[in-house]
Amino acid sequence: MLKKIECIIQPFKLEEVKKALGEISIEGMTLSEVRGFGRQKGHSEEVPKEAPIEFLPKVKLEIVVEEEKAEETIKVIENQARTENIGAGKIFVIPVEDVIRIRTDERGRRAIH
Repeated sequence: MLKKIECIIQPFKLEEVKKALGEISIEGMTLSEVRGFGRQKGHSEEVPKEAPIEFLPKVKLEIVVEEEKAEETIKVIENQARTENIGAGKIFVIPVEDVIRIRTDERGRRAIH
């Protein structure tokens, strides 16, 4: 079984997360620059709740790993992306039914290595 780990993190944490993932042999990931908000609607603690909703810049990483490697990958992301501020991010773990490497037609685990 494969798992897709999607994480949305603060942009200034990207290099720390990427370096730490490399240290546990994560061989590939996809990066998207995104904008969004969570429960606080893009506000810091001191902004009144009536203020307009702000879409804040974030970074989204998508990584597909073998199930056995998923928890280690999640822990690395948690440890490196954590901040003491609201909006540090989220991690989503999604089962992957199949992966196909387009160039070679390899499938499953072989397609992610």
